[in-house]
This record gives sequence, structure tokens and C-alpha cells, in this order.
Amino acid sequence: MRHRKRTVKLGRTSSHRDALLAGLVCNLIKARRITTTLPKAKAVRSLAEKSVTFGKKGTVAARRQAVARLRQDEAVQILFEKIAPSFADRAGGYTRITRLGRRGSDSSDMAILEWVNFVPQAPRKKKAKPEKTEQQQPVAKEKKGKKAKSEGKAEAAKK
Repeated sequence: MRHRKRTVKLGRTSSHRDALLAGLVCNLIKARRITTTLPKAKAVRSLAEKSVTFGKKGTVAARRQAVARLRQDEAVQILFEKIAPSFADRAGGYTRITRLGRRGSDSSDMAILEWVNFVPQAPRKKKAKPEKTEQQQPVAKEKKGKKAKSEGKAEAAKK
């Protein structure tokens, strides 16, 4: 029986699982939103929220613990300088999981994992190209194919 065994194994060894989850959390920190499978998103959520708690403490010891778990200094720096201060007045629940449905190739449940305070930017509109005037449009050249040659010969014979 698996009573009180909370670890989601994800079909991987412990070292592979730790590396996978650390990589996903670092991508979440850098990109603010990631798309992954639902079981991975649920496993990453707890590690991400614990990392924000480290960032809110802001001590040297907390920073070292975060580096030990996440293994990327750049991500830890972003976590401590940008993400953790934005959650200073919030007591937990820093991430949101939105279900997307099933992936077409293998029918896995997909989800978006994002920070609660993440606001996506509106897509940029493409600049409208100025319409070409008649003077700017190139003149089409006549084709000199078999028909053009035969028509030319027919006109010459008529004269």
C-alpha cells in the first residue's frame, strides 16, 4: 500500500525526476508561463511554491537552498529579485494550473502552469503595408513562348 507516499514518480529515477522538476521550475521562473503535461504541472507546483517561499525569506541561507534545488544561478536571481517581491503580501497559492485538454499525438492531459499575477501581453498587430500605386507596380513582360512565336509568324505572313 502507498499510504503517506506523496512523491509523484513520473516514471523516472529520483535523480532524473529532480533534474526534470528543477528545469521546469527554472523555465517557469524565466518565462512566467509553461505548457506541460498535467502530472508534471502538479509535481512542479509544489517545488515552485516552496522556491517562492525561499525568495520571500531573502536570506543567504535561503538563496543557497534555492540554488541547491534549482541548479541555475540566473533563475534564482530572477526569483529573488522579481518574482518573490511581487508575492510579498500573498500567503501561498502562487501558481495556477489551467487544463488544456488532451495532446493529439499521445492523448496526454496538457496544462498551462503560470504565476497567479502573470498578465500575458496582447499579441502585436502587424503594421499595414502601404498600398502600391499604379506607378510603383512593375509592368508585366510579355511571354515569348511557342504561342508568341507562332503568332508573330502568322502576323508576318499576313503582311
